[in-house]
Amino acid sequence: MYKSSLLILSSFFVLTSKSQEKIKLITLDPGHFHAALIQKSMYPQVDPSVHVYAEEGNDLKWHLERIEGYNKRSESPTNWQEKVYTGKDFFKKMIAEKQGNVVVLAGNNRLKTSYILEAIQNGYNVFADKPMVINLVGFNQLKKAFAIAKQKNVQLYDIMTERYEITTILQRAFSLQPEVFGQLEKGTPNDPAVTKESVHHFYKYVSGSVLTRPSWFFDVNQEGDGIVDVTTHLVDLIQWECFPEKIINYTKNVHILQANSWNTAITPGEFMAVTKETQIPEYLQSIKDAKGNLQVKSNGAFTYTINGVHAKVSVIWNYKAPDGTGDTHYSLMRGSLASLVIKQGKEEQYKPTLYIYPVKNTATYETSLTNAVAALQANYPGISFKKADKGFEVIIPEKYKEGHESHFARVTEKYLEYLQHKNMPTWEVPNMIAKYYTTAMARELAEKPQK
Repeated sequence: MYKSSLLILSSFFVLTSKSQEKIKLITLDPGHFHAALIQKSMYPQVDPSVHVYAEEGNDLKWHLERIEGYNKRSESPTNWQEKVYTGKDFFKKMIAEKQGNVVVLAGNNRLKTSYILEAIQNGYNVFADKPMVINLVGFNQLKKAFAIAKQKNVQLYDIMTERYEITTILQRAFSLQPEVFGQLEKGTPNDPAVTKESVHHFYKYVSGSVLTRPSWFFDVNQEGDGIVDVTTHLVDLIQWECFPEKIINYTKNVHILQANSWNTAITPGEFMAVTKETQIPEYLQSIKDAKGNLQVKSNGAFTYTINGVHAKVSVIWNYKAPDGTGDTHYSLMRGSLASLVIKQGKEEQYKPTLYIYPVKNTATYETSLTNAVAALQANYPGISFKKADKGFEVIIPEKYKEGHESHFARVTEKYLEYLQHKNMPTWEVPNMIAKYYTTAMARELAEKPQK
């Protein structure tokens, strides 16, 4: 009895020490500003010392400047200590030195999936920005990485910030109120039941200043086509909202119906303004048109079925948003009783706004909506609604309206929880695989000659 009690106590202390062990980040080849946004906040379970492995160059320089900016800001400064290794053998050096247990990847996508696979094979956890895959070859590598991660008991997770945007959260919440939404419609190829569209801009502000884009961001061989990049978020939201906590089997549940991609023209002046370069690099010369403009295949759209529901995804990249505007998002979920629509246009002052458009706008329906809102107030105190054209607008208190940059802390906190408690939901991994299958297969279809 005494020995048994000692054994239990010993096991408890081992488990406790492991759960309290500091997480040590490694930043690998940071080329996207998302790598820095992970460190815009501090986390109590994360060691402030971060090892960075990369080649010398602007990508690394800009990353370190962003971290330094967070450390020196007047309000809630961070305390990150970056320990940097530079050299062409940076990846091999990272693998060999084992200076941390979580590899953060946000940058050039050409080798990203290979980095993910090899890091997993060497026992690292990986926290990767989207897209983890930019083609079908990468998809097969990713499947292998997930299988090995399971064997080695390490975690691979992608950074899905949009799940933390409040209008999206509430769109999902209302879709789970049958007296308000009814049942999700199936739709048709020409009239999908679910639509996610977003418009982005090469010239934009991040952390209060104009973002400098790396030159390779305009090369689809390094960044990926538009149809496999931001669409990752949109496909993720379709799965997360329409089939919450349900496993998506990509071999049975996903079918791409139609896909296409097209170019955005970027003038040499626009390219130089946003990259701070003085000339266009050799690897982009092949996409220059007769006028000398870059034709960047940054736009994509596709329709598909998921669990029999017709969905449409579309991403457009323009150079710069009109003054007073920014990136925008449109989202539709059509139910048998109402459509849930997020708009972000001029009427909404370019701020995401959730509307509920009932099929039959009756007094009985408004009573049902009142009851549903009251129920949701348990988790979201202060939300309400008011009448609007064709239905109702959901009123959301300002305290819930965090910006995109703040969402990086939210998703990082969630990943850290999964790491410490080994409680990642069973649907996350198969649904990540399904998501990247969807985008990779859409790209394959878009690349085929149009009949």
